[in-house]
Amino acid sequence: MSRKPIQHREDKSNYKQLLGAMDYSFLCAYAVGMYLSGIIGERLPIRLYLSVGMLFSGLFTCLFGLGYFYNIHSLSFYISVQVANGLVQTTGWPSVVTCIGNWFGKGRRGLIMGLWNSHTSVGNILGSLIAGYWVSSSWGLSFLVPGLIMAAMGLVCFLFLVELNCLCSDIGKCESPEHLCSFDTELLLPRDSERVQVQPVVVVKSQSEPSAISFMGALRIPGVVEFSLCLLFAKLVSYTFLFWLPLYMTKAAHLDAKRAGDLSTLFDVGGIIGGVLAGVVSDKLGMRATTCAVMLLLAAPTLYGFSMISKFGMGPTIGMLLVCGGLVNGPYALITTAVSADLGTHKSLKGNARALSTVTAIIDGTGSVGAALGPLLAGLLSPGGWDQVFYMLMTADFLALLTVCIQTMSDVHRNSFAIGPLKEH
Repeated sequence: MSRKPIQHREDKSNYKQLLGAMDYSFLCAYAVGMYLSGIIGERLPIRLYLSVGMLFSGLFTCLFGLGYFYNIHSLSFYISVQVANGLVQTTGWPSVVTCIGNWFGKGRRGLIMGLWNSHTSVGNILGSLIAGYWVSSSWGLSFLVPGLIMAAMGLVCFLFLVELNCLCSDIGKCESPEHLCSFDTELLLPRDSERVQVQPVVVVKSQSEPSAISFMGALRIPGVVEFSLCLLFAKLVSYTFLFWLPLYMTKAAHLDAKRAGDLSTLFDVGGIIGGVLAGVVSDKLGMRATTCAVMLLLAAPTLYGFSMISKFGMGPTIGMLLVCGGLVNGPYALITTAVSADLGTHKSLKGNARALSTVTAIIDGTGSVGAALGPLLAGLLSPGGWDQVFYMLMTADFLALLTVCIQTMSDVHRNSFAIGPLKEH
């Protein structure tokens, strides 16, 4: 979403505060709504829930843009639209993680979800480019066009999305004897210029389907609280970059607003690489928490390096943007996808498949609290100098590392126990 000034003659001097109020209202509504969204999503068809949410997200985004064409200068109108948009957008993440988590097993979940999660960074890049195209001439189109795209994709999801209920770590292997998992579609495979129809496999369920998990029940799953807090601080860092990086680039590198906005997309490019790398490494090692911890440990000095090297020309700045994006968004991407899916199908649930959406919502909702706090703190600290903002980011990164330490030790203990007998032989 574009965050360009909606200026009127009497509010040019305080446009940053007005934009901050709108950003904060959206993020707060998103954080609060996320806790409810996962619980609701477990009790409704995912395809319908996601599609309706996308349609309303498109509607409210379009309403924001219509304020330009109808010459609306009421702050309460824009904040109301932002709050409504934040609430309906919470239908998205729990739904899509649930779908992807049920489509694929645990064996390559990190790689698959790392590749899939690149859509968030691609969306940020496309959103910035689309919004930037019209922002100087007709900023209302910067919202209308993305809103229409969102609504159109909601219809596509409603027509073509296939839901699966699968708890398998590998296709054909089921973790619960009560539920046999499989695709219920027909596959047509070519062989010797002929098409052979493979008969669909019937999904067998137990007589009494388990009920959806409660909020407190999801919190009791081992690792949910720790990873939720870790994401809070990781998302604080990521969203501070997302919201403040273009402004920082104009000040530190002395670039014009458009060039600074275009250059800041490199942070998301690095995020794509970091998300995929985190997924691949965590799959190979079987250690999600340890992968997050190592990347967080490397991120802190990299953030400090970026604050220093960004003053020394374009080449070093581009390189550090890519590295920072990878190390900051790598743990963020891993926690919101593969880790959430793992915890939503944790062995302590004893085969209850109706927890993934709630767990995902709790983790991402807690992370969204950090997403709301980060830009707010940056706005309060930036008048005292950008160094204070970077110290805040490094502190948040260190706190994220602390919250995941227990899970990291659990990773190491579990893997040491697994390979110990092999070493003896």
